[in-house]
Amino acid sequence: MELVILFSPLLGAILSGFGHHLYGEKIAIYSATGLLFLAAILSWIIFFTFDGKTQITQIFTFIASDTFVSNWSIRLDRLTSVMLVVVTTVSALVHLYSVGYMHGDPQWKEHESYKPRFFAYLSFFSFAMLALVTSNNLIQLFFGWEGVGVASYLLIGFYYRKPSANAAAIKAFIVNRVGDFGMALGIFALFTLTGSVILDDIFTQAESLSQRTIPFLWMEVNAAELAGILLFVGAAGKSAQLFLHTWLPDAMEGPTPVSALIHAATMVTAGVFLVCRMSPLYEFAPVSLAVITIIGAITAIFAASVGLVQNDIKRVIAYSTCSQLGYMFAAAGVGVYQAAMFHLFTHAFFKALLFLGAGSVIHAMHHEQDMRNYGGLRSKVPITFWTMMIGTLAITGFGIPLTHYGFAGFLSKDAIVESTFAAASETGLFAFILLLLAAAMTSFYSWRLIFMTFFGPRKGDADTHAHAHESPWSMLVPLVVLALGSVFAGMIWYPEFFGYQVNEFFGPSVFIGSENHVLHDAHYVPGWVKASPFIAMVIGFGLSWLFYIKSPDIPGALARSQRPLYLFLLNKWYFDELYEAALVKPAKWLGTFLWKKGDGMTIDGVLHLVAKRSIPALTQLAVRLQSGYLFHYALMIVLGMGCILIYVALFGGN
Repeated sequence: MELVILFSPLLGAILSGFGHHLYGEKIAIYSATGLLFLAAILSWIIFFTFDGKTQITQIFTFIASDTFVSNWSIRLDRLTSVMLVVVTTVSALVHLYSVGYMHGDPQWKEHESYKPRFFAYLSFFSFAMLALVTSNNLIQLFFGWEGVGVASYLLIGFYYRKPSANAAAIKAFIVNRVGDFGMALGIFALFTLTGSVILDDIFTQAESLSQRTIPFLWMEVNAAELAGILLFVGAAGKSAQLFLHTWLPDAMEGPTPVSALIHAATMVTAGVFLVCRMSPLYEFAPVSLAVITIIGAITAIFAASVGLVQNDIKRVIAYSTCSQLGYMFAAAGVGVYQAAMFHLFTHAFFKALLFLGAGSVIHAMHHEQDMRNYGGLRSKVPITFWTMMIGTLAITGFGIPLTHYGFAGFLSKDAIVESTFAAASETGLFAFILLLLAAAMTSFYSWRLIFMTFFGPRKGDADTHAHAHESPWSMLVPLVVLALGSVFAGMIWYPEFFGYQVNEFFGPSVFIGSENHVLHDAHYVPGWVKASPFIAMVIGFGLSWLFYIKSPDIPGALARSQRPLYLFLLNKWYFDELYEAALVKPAKWLGTFLWKKGDGMTIDGVLHLVAKRSIPALTQLAVRLQSGYLFHYALMIVLGMGCILIYVALFGGN
């Protein structure tokens, strides 16, 4: 069953990408979509029937070199089963949604094969992600990791005729290479220290690594801490954490289904999965966990603050993804990996719902993405409106305080906030405060999106509004399915992910050290801590209603009166400008210098001139030596033998 799940998307990619010329576009698209639904159904069967015991299925030998052997194997445990459900479910629904969304795409009206190519990319992306989450060793994991990077490059740059799409694809690829370099160093370090890349071999030696040091640059550092930090660098790049986050909003240049696939449940959650998978290592690397907590909390507040002022509907949701990933890393950083996986699980439903809902709005508005040109759309697209309302209630954390009844994000987000407080550490308290502020901001910008899109007077082009219409059923069915998940996923699986069944559910797939009691203590935090995320949500909702329904003149007046702060947020804390000045421009200057001075002046200039004059002269000399007279050659032989005899006489005895 696991083999079918893993290789079904690959087969779909091959059939759609290479076979559509043989049996037509429709068969190619439906075969790729059907194979993803097959993988999703089998994944849910495993999820419900899996007994929790780790199973290893070897497929073939991947790399064999001397004593080093890396087999392609499938590791099936609880973490894998959760990720299988998340990846295949969202991927299958995105495939179905794309059937309607990509129909008659104005970017490719004259290009007949754009749809099979798009579905081939989607399926290949799904295969790479499944290879990542089912890996039993770090080499196979890195293969899937890089495969996801390649597929994301193809999908983000799908509209390759748009310069902005090409630039976004290249940016995502390069920024992820920075993180992947750190991850590769982490894998090298673990192999050097343990002599293996197999996960179980590394886990059994994790405690001993915490008692060893290793030279790194000019320092002697703790081996476990070094490996943990380096792996987290890779995780931060893939999951768009602070400093390596700049690729994420630009990735919106891809088609909307790509945004849902990359930013909801697959690529960006790979980093969270990696940290949770490596919990046996991180439990013996407290400094690494502290760094993860701090970076996650700051990322949550950074992305939430930037999302307050964005006007592109997809960028607002993209920054909310970045912020929610910060929540997950904060939970993993305080040692409650189960809460991180819980939020990863619920986030997949409501974030995919919000992205696909945004795509439905964009489809209805003839590919207009600026929310300032929306307004009053709830009567035009009622199903999209209600499903996006559900997604918004889920992401903002609507529920009944101090109970386990609420939308998906209410339970998983509360679990994280309670865990950071229960950590009873400086980093935990730091994360607790920032996550509460981020929760209020999340509520504000999420309801801002709803109010600007579906309420108030209609703005922008009147003709576009007049022709706005609901999406086809191939796009609406995924919205309804994801809406159900956004409502019930948290309540149904709360006991398994965070409640009384959590240890039995995750079993050995997550390792908790003997001194780590945060998960237990999180259930006994004060009532005000448990209610605080809900209070933050209400504050954010109230301010958003005041700004965009009650007194819509306030945002403009506030932006004018607080111009520097507004520009600071609008320009994303100026990270792109900082990187442009510190990295991009110097790199371009160096490249231009080497091109003009090195290639142009030195190689094409001086060396070319020298070669132009010296080569003919040497050629003429060679021609003269080849005279054709026998006595000339005999003389050269005699002279050569004489030189050899002299050398032997002088140096032969040494």
